[in-house]
Amino acid sequence: MAKRKIAVIGVGKIAQDQHLPVIDQSEDFELAATVSTRGVGHHGVPVFKTPGELFAAMPEISLVSICTPPGIRHQYVREALDAGKDVMMEKPPTTTISELDDLVAHADRLGRVLYQTWHSQYNAAVDRTKAILAEQGVVSARIDWRESVRKWHPGQDWVWEPGGFGVCDPGINALSIFTKVMPFPAFVSASKLTFPANRQTPIDVEITFKSGQPHQPVMSAGFNWLEESGEIWTIRFETGTGDVLRLEGGGRSLRINDELVLQHGDAEYAAMYDHFADLLDAGRSDVDAAPLRLMSDVFLMGARVNGPDFEW
Repeated sequence: MAKRKIAVIGVGKIAQDQHLPVIDQSEDFELAATVSTRGVGHHGVPVFKTPGELFAAMPEISLVSICTPPGIRHQYVREALDAGKDVMMEKPPTTTISELDDLVAHADRLGRVLYQTWHSQYNAAVDRTKAILAEQGVVSARIDWRESVRKWHPGQDWVWEPGGFGVCDPGINALSIFTKVMPFPAFVSASKLTFPANRQTPIDVEITFKSGQPHQPVMSAGFNWLEESGEIWTIRFETGTGDVLRLEGGGRSLRINDELVLQHGDAEYAAMYDHFADLLDAGRSDVDAAPLRLMSDVFLMGARVNGPDFEW
């Protein structure tokens, strides 16, 4: 069967590191064009400055993967849906829940496929953890998500602007795992957000969660963007039977009572594109809003602390 032609809108670091190489290797998709305000292309495909230019010049392209910062996402997704395209979105989906709800409703009205991706959910270790917690329950949970903003978002000032999420941009990856594996809903009971004095989004966040469970599990999270010793992407669970589970490497490995039971490489984005192909075959959308809703509550419940200035 012929490959589906797809355009990538927004050719920043994540598109260049993940989306474009995965599409190059895909059995389902073929890159047909890019949209980049900086004129970034890939392997000689046509490059356009705006989605409108793409849609006018190459109306035969029916699929787009939108990898822009979230601030422009709502406008671009709506424009693509109105042009008759099926849409895949990078995370975070939009800057507000209202915008995401609107896109879901609009795609449904137009009969288009809308797929919101959460790459950290696409790991076998995450699925194994979900199954274990469903059987054994949760007594406690602790998220530690620490990395270097200078490594992962070098010079990208948009992350520090309102709607840029700050350290909650990577932190929402942790919440995408957390909301997937938990056997019951968790809610934000308190949060503390430390902002550089010269920036508009947080650089360090501490969160306490609560639940409606009678046994009152102890649950918390910490995100930090100044970790220079290497990435710490870990979620630790204590189960109702006394086992200790550690999801490490952003969900790519699982330890149970310090024994490594499952480990695998980086296949998250390939799995996402495989799922997108399945959704297109079925004519079905897939939008999980839970991580964005929980992160929105982190900001709603947040106590602000001013920290030192941040400079690149």
